[in-house]
Amino acid sequence: MNTTVGANTSSYWAPDRSEPVLESTVGDALRAAAEDAPDGCALTVGVAERSRRRRWSFEQLLADSETVAYALLGRFEPGERVAVWAPNVPEWVLLQYGAALAGLTLVTVNPAYRPSELEYVLAQSRAAGLFLVPEYRGSPMAAFLEQVRGDLPELREVVPFTQWDKFLATGSLTERLPVVSPDEPAQIQYTSGTTGPPKGALLHHRGITNSARFVAQRLEVQPGERWLSFMPLFHVAGCTITGLGALQARAAQVLCNFEPGLALELIETERCSLFVAGTTMYLMLMEHPTLATRDLSSLRTTAAGGMTTPAEVARRIEARLGLRFAIVFGLTEACGIALQTPLDSPAEVRFETIGLPLPQTEVKIAHLVTAEPQPLGTTGEICVRGYQVMSGYFEMPEATAAAIDPEGWLHTGDLGSMDSGGCCRIEGRVNELINRGAEKISPREIEDLLASHPTVSAAAVVGIPDEKWGEVVAAFVRPAPASSPTQQELFDYCRTRLAPHKTPKHWVFVDEFPLTPSGKVQKFVLRERFVAQTRR
Repeated sequence: MNTTVGANTSSYWAPDRSEPVLESTVGDALRAAAEDAPDGCALTVGVAERSRRRRWSFEQLLADSETVAYALLGRFEPGERVAVWAPNVPEWVLLQYGAALAGLTLVTVNPAYRPSELEYVLAQSRAAGLFLVPEYRGSPMAAFLEQVRGDLPELREVVPFTQWDKFLATGSLTERLPVVSPDEPAQIQYTSGTTGPPKGALLHHRGITNSARFVAQRLEVQPGERWLSFMPLFHVAGCTITGLGALQARAAQVLCNFEPGLALELIETERCSLFVAGTTMYLMLMEHPTLATRDLSSLRTTAAGGMTTPAEVARRIEARLGLRFAIVFGLTEACGIALQTPLDSPAEVRFETIGLPLPQTEVKIAHLVTAEPQPLGTTGEICVRGYQVMSGYFEMPEATAAAIDPEGWLHTGDLGSMDSGGCCRIEGRVNELINRGAEKISPREIEDLLASHPTVSAAAVVGIPDEKWGEVVAAFVRPAPASSPTQQELFDYCRTRLAPHKTPKHWVFVDEFPLTPSGKVQKFVLRERFVAQTRR
């Protein structure tokens, strides 16, 4: 147990070095799993029709990934960047491992992107290749690519997953796979974009393998368990935390795209033990009409991340799903997760904090001006330092310097505090503080209060420009099922529990929120929509 925090009054956590950082690559992790548990189930494709659920053992997964690597090396040189633009399909997983074995950098692309977004990512990453599905959920992805391909001179190769077998047949088994170093880039993942255009975080092998391993350890994942995997693969929670976490724990990854009814069915029929999800996904699962009829007794634990989970919502999730609930905190730039609540923590820790730093992770709550550690219990910016900090933003030195200071601290942009035991709490975002007449207001406090109201499913609070006050508080509310809260009802609820300046002036009821792939509410979108509507 780390004793640094308890020994003084500073919000600083020295890294726990009782667990080593392994000098590993994604390929090393795959080879170790195949050697250790060759016949164990590594991957199951969770489609609705049970007879069509393909399965791979760890040995088969390695063999097929090596075939992918040989085919890749017939077209690309180690160090080049290859993009993947597809939903959660097994070929995505095989491409991830094949690229890692071939020494290529995988660029992950959101399948919801439109042509301009696709062009931005492929051009900024200088991708030499692209693997894609021609169409997904009505989006003509192949046609979108054709609209912008003329503006992508570095894109040499395009391979539709519908021609996957043909692509594999082009590989040569006489190729030699390169030696890959743990500090070489494994992926470029584009940040969620809650505050603007995404930046390409360059993630190294050492960071993503060890981060995923530590998360699986704290979730107490056992060999042979089944880990339901519906977080999008193009996001760090999908391909890294879930995929590489399951791999290194020798658990099976049950892969699907998120659809609440299918997820509940897979938990029952595949006997899944755990999953990771965003708060909005949990609400959709608990509101699904088949929940009461499903046998979820195999579920042991689950973890929430991506956006803050109000304590009342966390308690409802644990009680309704009958499992042990954990909260994880991280960001793409930290190769995944930096803090996590242990499963044996008291309820108040699991519901009200983001837990303790993972092994080998250094954390401080920094003053917003001096960057010095704040006193215990005082709000500041959560900063992380350690093996898992990204190499930087791809070809964006100024943005990299703004995110990682000269001492190696990654500034997360999240406001938090630390208690005497090292547990941290989220207090909001640095750039989301609402400045009302020089009074700084944290949206998190108001969001948590609204979430405790029985008629509210979720809430997002933002600052809206105001001529008199500079900014005023606006609340966007998603009502609970079969509920119809009124503006006056919620105003009175807040007014009796908050200072007057914190009580929202504007109220907007919504059916859903604009979300990033990891489930974070895109507050800048809410703000822009509100301002645009008021100007009409």
